[in-house]
Amino acid sequence: MSSISSVIKSIQDIMRKDAGIDGDAQRLGQLSWLLFLKVFDAQEEELEFEQDNYRCPIPERFLWRNWAADSEGLTGDALLDFVNNDLFDSLKTSLPISVSTPVAMW
Repeated sequence: MSSISSVIKSIQDIMRKDAGIDGDAQRLGQLSWLLFLKVFDAQEEELEFEQDNYRCPIPERFLWRNWAADSEGLTGDALLDFVNNDLFDSLKTSLPISVSTPVAMW
């Protein structure tokens, strides 16, 4: 099993080949969002299983399982367009969290 650092390095190497990404700072931000969405979706699946009336705060079409987990789904320019112009933009406006709201980490 590979370590998380080798997986991250591999992802960064792939992202460096993509046009339209301006440097490591932008890649790191995008990678952070993608990792968050993957982990969040796994937690959502657990909550959906445990709670009968659970409602996810993220619109269903933006859950990882509905766009990224499908190997036959979006690829290439269509995937880039979805992530850059639909996913990230929509999450910025649809999540019920204010940027000015302090968040306790522990």
